[in-house]
Amino acid sequence: MKLNSQNNNVFDMVLFGATGDLVRRKLLPALYNAFIDQSFNPESRFFCIGRHDIDTKQFCDSAYEFAIEAKQNVDINSWNEFSKHITYVNMNVEQESDYITLKNQLDCNRDNIYYLSTAPSLFKPIIHNLASVNLNHEKARIVLEKPLGNDYDSSTDINDYVAQYFSENQIYRIDHFLGKESVQNLMAIRFGNTLFEALWRRQWVQSIQITVAEDLGVGSRGAFYEKTGALRDMLQNHLLQMLCIVAMEPPSSLDADVIRDEKLKVLRSLKPLTEEDVFQNVTRGQYKSGSVGGEHVKGYLEEDNINKNSLTETFVALKIEIQNWRWAGVPFYLRTGKRMEEKVAEIVIQFKDIPCKIFPTNGRNVGNRLIIRIQPEETVQLFFSAKEPGDGNRLHPVYLDLDFNKMFTTRRTDGYERLLLDVIRGNLSLFVRRDEQLEAWKWVMPIIETWENHKIIPKQYAAGSWGPASSSAMLARDGDYWHEEIS
Repeated sequence: MKLNSQNNNVFDMVLFGATGDLVRRKLLPALYNAFIDQSFNPESRFFCIGRHDIDTKQFCDSAYEFAIEAKQNVDINSWNEFSKHITYVNMNVEQESDYITLKNQLDCNRDNIYYLSTAPSLFKPIIHNLASVNLNHEKARIVLEKPLGNDYDSSTDINDYVAQYFSENQIYRIDHFLGKESVQNLMAIRFGNTLFEALWRRQWVQSIQITVAEDLGVGSRGAFYEKTGALRDMLQNHLLQMLCIVAMEPPSSLDADVIRDEKLKVLRSLKPLTEEDVFQNVTRGQYKSGSVGGEHVKGYLEEDNINKNSLTETFVALKIEIQNWRWAGVPFYLRTGKRMEEKVAEIVIQFKDIPCKIFPTNGRNVGNRLIIRIQPEETVQLFFSAKEPGDGNRLHPVYLDLDFNKMFTTRRTDGYERLLLDVIRGNLSLFVRRDEQLEAWKWVMPIIETWENHKIIPKQYAAGSWGPASSSAMLARDGDYWHEEIS
């Protein structure tokens, strides 16, 4: 992508929490790739804010090492060119006087972008101090990294505070899953093809599954994860946002608010959960020791900084119903977990079976399925039945496979790169609006409250498995199966 009129604006970007993993492993490599591709004005600058007493060269060298360790494709010579646009600033983000020094380094005639890659507890002091020196001017934008609160009330509190200093069109609540190519391709598949849109409704769809599984454990994030858990960390944001894109009505345009209006309608159409629904249709799990990739790994309670009596969930699966004309009666199954059999994020559309079978089948009839895989590789597979070669009319499941890496030769941007470029361009389409976020929190609160009120103990599952057996039983009650169980 070469520099053109739509990305020619020069800007100053301030990255708070720059010595953290996210900035060094994800954000700076993403900006580096965009810089190499000339996707933004090369006169733009990056100010990396941290508490470490180091200079800019030491910071850039450290960031390069982190990028290499994270298996980012970074060339040292090109990195050195990119680094010329970076300034490391050692400051206390809670100290108002330090922001005067920061302001003196910024050009307020440019677009000023502030990325808060910090603990949520620092959001308020950073925002207050930016405003105290008038850095919340009309050309400013602020990017808020999750988690934005840990329940409805705390999320409302943060959003209310931000709204005192920045207008809604200046606020970019980031969800990196929305920047992934396959998630965006989901909209293209739905709304760019008559074939799929005609079938994308309750008359033809049996069920829909959305899975985001990780094979890693909590690692060094134990203290953070103890306060968060899988529901808050993944389901309330990533999975519900993916659900919205799968289930939304066709937007009248690609305008940011038009798309977000349609997503909001989905969230408002979710069937409210009662306590009985939580007991029947939500599975809470926690991994115990097991084997991943042929290596023994410890259980969650054995990880560092974990309470040995912890009830924090590392897995959650649930059945969702959308009460509108398009989806009434279609079960949506959402699932996320750590230390599962493999790292995968995918959406499975299971179409209804044919009304009358006239052909014999070879094994279980899996029917027509559309599988949109988001990670690790980005593919789309359409499963259907075809006649086996030879004498007879026996059917066998086959599939069409679209591998984006083979189909398209251009370099594929990762989620953060695409979203950072959208922030630079002022495009809010792939960012979460306040009313969306609060509606999602409102919907998940009955789960959180039921778990806390009844002290629901997570069901154990072996590391390297697909989660507790009760999650499979939940689908079996409807005559359904998780995708990997019928592959």
